[in-house]
Amino acid sequence: MATDTAAPAAMKVDGSALAGRALAAAGARHMFGVVGIPVTSLASRAAAAGVRFLAFRNEQSAGYAAAAYGFLTGSPGLLLTVSGPGCVHGLAGLSHATANAWPLLMVSGSCSQPDAGMGDFQELDQIAATKPFVKIAVKATTIADIPRLVFQALAATVSGRPGGCYLDIPSDVLHQTLTESEAAALIDAAAADSAKSDSSPPKHKSLDEGIEKAAELLRRAERPLVVFGKGAAYSRAEDAIRKLVDTTGIPFLPTPMGKGVVPDTHPLSATAARSLAIGQCDVALVVGARLNWLLHFGEPPKWSKDVKFILVDVCEEEIELRKPHVGIVGDAKRVVELINREIKDQPFCLAPSHPWVEAITKKARDNVLKMKAQLAKDVVPFNFLTPLRIIRDAILAEGNPAPVVVSEGANTMDVGRAVLVQNEPRTRLDAGTWGTMGVGLGFCVAAAVAEPDRLVVAVEGDSGFGFSAMEVETLVRYQLPVVVIVFNNNGVYGGDRRSPDEITGPYKDDPAPTSFVPAAGYHKMMEAFGGKGYLVETPDELKSALSESFRARKPAVINVIIDPYAGAESGRMQHKN
Repeated sequence: MATDTAAPAAMKVDGSALAGRALAAAGARHMFGVVGIPVTSLASRAAAAGVRFLAFRNEQSAGYAAAAYGFLTGSPGLLLTVSGPGCVHGLAGLSHATANAWPLLMVSGSCSQPDAGMGDFQELDQIAATKPFVKIAVKATTIADIPRLVFQALAATVSGRPGGCYLDIPSDVLHQTLTESEAAALIDAAAADSAKSDSSPPKHKSLDEGIEKAAELLRRAERPLVVFGKGAAYSRAEDAIRKLVDTTGIPFLPTPMGKGVVPDTHPLSATAARSLAIGQCDVALVVGARLNWLLHFGEPPKWSKDVKFILVDVCEEEIELRKPHVGIVGDAKRVVELINREIKDQPFCLAPSHPWVEAITKKARDNVLKMKAQLAKDVVPFNFLTPLRIIRDAILAEGNPAPVVVSEGANTMDVGRAVLVQNEPRTRLDAGTWGTMGVGLGFCVAAAVAEPDRLVVAVEGDSGFGFSAMEVETLVRYQLPVVVIVFNNNGVYGGDRRSPDEITGPYKDDPAPTSFVPAAGYHKMMEAFGGKGYLVETPDELKSALSESFRARKPAVINVIIDPYAGAESGRMQHKN
């Protein structure tokens, strides 16, 4: 008996197995990446320990998947890359996660430590390479470091303002071994140390005072507005914000990925009256959204010069940077709950007949009617509005749980934001704070594994789709319920947009920099891997393809032919191009 119990304890565990077990022990359930030297075994060992590994064709797409997974679940997404160029490719997803304040841990193998500086295979100072994009970057120099650093890095991704972190595990460390009992002891110790640390944000002295000031400002405001973003969605603040809107009657405005925190169809939605709402409000409660370019920096002329901002953010530095009238450092859900509690003691409610509410609802209604008239027309060859209306209706017909909508592209994303409807939180994923193109297929995989009960519908421009199109094979390989709709207008923004003076010189006969092969058969890419492809050019063809693909819940690509001149250069950002 003594021999039998001692034998397992004496078994050797290498760094790959220890890393996989530590990730599982820390609560990780999914990992995205591309395998190769020196991390192939790590992926397999992690899967054996209970962390599902989803293998991609490109580290960039895998990184975008890990970032979106962090947003959708609230738990860190994991990205695994090989050394050197694999790490560099992974920086796209890592930096995207940090820019959007989503938790992501990138784990990369690196060259053997004894050979560093000698030109080893794929040698790179990966700590230096990742530092500009992360909260922390740490390196395991021995196998014994791995569990502690796994727990430390994962905790850092979600503390304070969420973001990316990096863990470097050199090749020699992955091949080091220790005994089974030593491995278990190291993981237990790391877990115990992590449990001791208080991950809850500190209560700032000004919190109670800030809550009181916020409630009083809203109560006295003549034209109040609630603005919320994806930070509110990430913190699961939807019930608290919906209660605030319903009890106070204050109109609200979501940022693009904040859509659905309160249903788009709510009567107090100011989305269709955005310019009026931000231009004339006198008090704006901004929750889980930064006053960056998406919100015109909170400055005139888009905003009134006299507007008073109540800014709720998990990051104290953000409050100090923006210098709002009232700054509250804290989790969006918790802070709005406290504001609700404060308002409850002295309740107030703007009636539908209140001049501000009437102005917002009238402007929104007028704009919706204008859009409705445009959407009612069946335009063939397709413009953007006709197919988006058909897609909107098909998505809404799915009921609950609503599909997750992934959207990228200049015109496709911007027009889609106005047409597609989100009535549930965390059901819209788009280019985000950084305006990142190429996120689409990675986001699709993340949504499918994070929300297995939901259909995933990607509405992609042909340019955006092209960044990650090879991942349709990943969709087929894992049989994920994803329908990718490609708006095919022959290029970036559409057809040749050059002025005559630009079509000169020795290469004037080359295609325009914005041009692609006309009417490319994107649907055939999906068919090549065994998925379903559709080519559509009319409303009836699109309706049929959507009905069949949504019902099947299998990987599909619907190639929608759009008039190349239907859109505008740079979507709604022409002035910046």
